[in-house]
Amino acid sequence: MNKSVIRYAAVGAAMVLLIFLGYRWIVSSRLLGETLIEVQVERGPFVAEVHSTGQLQAENATFIEVPAELSSRRINIFEIQVTDLVEEGTVVKKGDFVASLDHSAIEELLTQAQEDLEKAMQALQDARIDTNINMSNLRDGLLNAKVQVEEKKLVLDQSIYESPAVKRQAALELERAEQNLLQLERNYELKERQAKNSVDRSLEELRRNQESVRDIEDLFNALDITAPMPGMVIYSYDRFGTKIQVGSTVSRWAPRIAELPDLSSMISKTYINEIDISKIKVGQKVEVGVDAFPDKHFDGEVLTVANIGQTLPNGDTKVFEVTIKLFGSDPELRPAMTTSNVITVNSLDEALYLPLEAVFKTDSTRFVYTRNPDLQRQIIATGSENANFVVVKQGLEEGQDVLLNEPAEAEELPLVGVEIYEVLKQEAEKAAKEAEEDKERRPHPEQKEGERDRPQGPAGEGRRGRPASGN
Repeated sequence: MNKSVIRYAAVGAAMVLLIFLGYRWIVSSRLLGETLIEVQVERGPFVAEVHSTGQLQAENATFIEVPAELSSRRINIFEIQVTDLVEEGTVVKKGDFVASLDHSAIEELLTQAQEDLEKAMQALQDARIDTNINMSNLRDGLLNAKVQVEEKKLVLDQSIYESPAVKRQAALELERAEQNLLQLERNYELKERQAKNSVDRSLEELRRNQESVRDIEDLFNALDITAPMPGMVIYSYDRFGTKIQVGSTVSRWAPRIAELPDLSSMISKTYINEIDISKIKVGQKVEVGVDAFPDKHFDGEVLTVANIGQTLPNGDTKVFEVTIKLFGSDPELRPAMTTSNVITVNSLDEALYLPLEAVFKTDSTRFVYTRNPDLQRQIIATGSENANFVVVKQGLEEGQDVLLNEPAEAEELPLVGVEIYEVLKQEAEKAAKEAEEDKERRPHPEQKEGERDRPQGPAGEGRRGRPASGN
């Protein structure tokens, strides 16, 4: 019983102590006012980096595309559905099955083409029969006209002893018979040419239908797609950015189904936002991490930087495609693995810097909170940034204290360093003028890269924002 009393007494004493200490902390907080956290401006080496997420791809690959027969102008199929696929990652040999396209759509097309071919053959036969009948009738008429001419000549010859009127009549009848014969001969030539053209057109139509049937049969036989060489099957993306799968559609304009990558040479494809893209240059060093293997890191460098931005599916910001070449190879790396890329955009042997959290900004300026000895807002000129720190070019000195958090009634504090703002403003105006002049000199100006923030005036406070990394 005594032990229980002692235990309860100890618990009660501890609770009283906690309540007392809590009360003392609250009282002291109220007495001392708000808590302000200070850090010092430091000097030392500084590395500016841009971080991005990417995806592994093979630098070189053999692509598996829709059959070339689909591009025939005589086949009116603009897209076709994928009905069967081997599992992605399957290692195939040359000639192994990879994918199958919709046979039913081609069967319908082939049936229609065969019907058209039969009609064309019947039309040719009818044209030939009609030609034979018509030309036979014309030849009979032509023969009769020749006989009539001969008869009229005999009549004229026999009228030598007749009166002039009879001779004249016989001569006129001969002339009419000769004119009729001449007209029938001309008509026969025209009808013969017309008949030949009609048969030729039927023959041409038959030839086109025969070629259509042949092309469709060739396409039908090519719908089961095989590997052109050994490799691992990696499926491509359709025009909507979705990976090819059973039910996807491919076409002559988006023909790629899969690829057989060369895994000995890999790249990381990433997208950089328009704020940071001006910092990225070809040849910059990159550290590439692979999410699937956290312990593995690879050296690399920027291989290409896109000149034109794009908006990714399900996104609303403009980004630029950047490819990063990985040095060396690893048999465990596979296309489509997610990468973490750290691009070194600037490296300084010595610089003043402070945490990004200590920098506040308006629409036109960047500033920090300092004591001199009272609190004030100090405008600063910043330089390169990384994920945690930013370089200070003007406005602060090494060892100077700045606040990490915003004090109460911050807008009422005095703003100093307006001369720094004026210099920044002049530099921005000069840069804009030079850019405009350069644009006017070039007949085909390139697309502008992301514009940097430009100072517009010291007045007006905005909410604190964390800057992007880089210059």
